[in-house]
Amino acid sequence: MKRRFVSTIVSCLVLVLVLVNILLAIGNQSLQSEVSERQQMIAQAIQLEAVHRQVVGALAEMAVKTNDAQLKELLAASGFSLSPSPAPGKVGK
Repeated sequence: MKRRFVSTIVSCLVLVLVLVNILLAIGNQSLQSEVSERQQMIAQAIQLEAVHRQVVGALAEMAVKTNDAQLKELLAASGFSLSPSPAPGKVGK
């Protein structure tokens, strides 16, 4: 009788542990999915950073070449300050 009681208790404990393990696995899977989405977003942001730099550089170059006040204001409002680069050959003089 005592063995049966002990074995029933151990069986119930194992069942509870299995259920806890299943719940933890499901929670872990959802967290892994969320982390994967964030990693993908970071990777895309890194790729877009290069494009962003090129676009801002082209806009800044265009604003300086054409002396476009509206474009300069737009860049300044976005936090970019324009200073014309020195002509080639005149650096350091």
